[in-house]
Amino acid sequence: MKTAFDAAGMPRLSRRGALLASLAAALAPGAAFAQAPWPNRPVRIVVPFSAGGAADTSARAVGQKVGEILGQSLVIENRTGGNAVVAASAVLGSPKDGYTFLWDAANQLTNPVLIKDLPFDYRSAFAPVTLAVRAPQALVVRHDFPAQNLDEFLAVARAKPGTVSCGTPPSGAMGHLALALLQQRAKVQLLHTPYRGGADAARDVMGGQIDSALITTSTARGTLATGKTRMLAVTSATRLAAYPEVPTIAERGFPGYDMDDWFGLFAAAGTPEGPIQQMQAAVVQAAKDPALAAAIAPQGTVLVANSTAEFSAFLNRQRELLQKLVRDANITIG
Repeated sequence: MKTAFDAAGMPRLSRRGALLASLAAALAPGAAFAQAPWPNRPVRIVVPFSAGGAADTSARAVGQKVGEILGQSLVIENRTGGNAVVAASAVLGSPKDGYTFLWDAANQLTNPVLIKDLPFDYRSAFAPVTLAVRAPQALVVRHDFPAQNLDEFLAVARAKPGTVSCGTPPSGAMGHLALALLQQRAKVQLLHTPYRGGADAARDVMGGQIDSALITTSTARGTLATGKTRMLAVTSATRLAAYPEVPTIAERGFPGYDMDDWFGLFAAAGTPEGPIQQMQAAVVQAAKDPALAAAIAPQGTVLVANSTAEFSAFLNRQRELLQKLVRDANITIG
């Protein structure tokens, strides 16, 4: 049989051969994904926390800018319950096609030691995308508490073990863990008072029902404006631009102390690398926008948007620290 050639000297396929070649290409692994640009429809971001909180507001602010960059809207869906397990399960139960992500926090690391019989293993079930934002925390005291700085606060706590109350939202969350680490390193015993949310702890420290609270700076901001609280220190590794006069806990004698709350993006394991990489790149690009930084500044939230490798390394460091804290402090959740 003679082979026909085209004008360029390449073998010309018969009609039957062309159809077979097209069919083979269509059935090749990943061909459908390769031929369809991502995203070509809205992307869902599942948030395990209620609307209006730091997690929700930061997800919406970042999501809006990321949506503009990707050319598709990012739909924020709040799925609360089960110490964030409900939201995680919803993401794992969705198609692994790059159209569903999880906006999660430190419970990714602590739930394995806080909750028995988890239906999945966080480390193998989820793929880190990027650490999107950090939510610095602050130690605030009622306005008439007899301490003007962290050193004096700890001195009072040492003089009266187990009597100085400190509220955090809720048991097992980053505020509680930050307090546990402070007590451990400062060798003091405070009276921990858990609350459902930071606003509840803020209300009671303003009202004098508790002596102090360890809450996000976004929550603390409103209490400071009333004049009913004072901020003694922040949990960040370095001082905050919003409160340059407030020292870090690290610089007051506890080097290496770095216990901000944080929120990052995760995808279900098995999600194609393409959408994960494009989402990470879009968050990085969004974080460079001065308008976004200005929009979230009043919340006390700091943009991070690091690489997937950097986020993975951060998670490994935090996992070891936080799980040890939970065990050492015998932290439980109700």
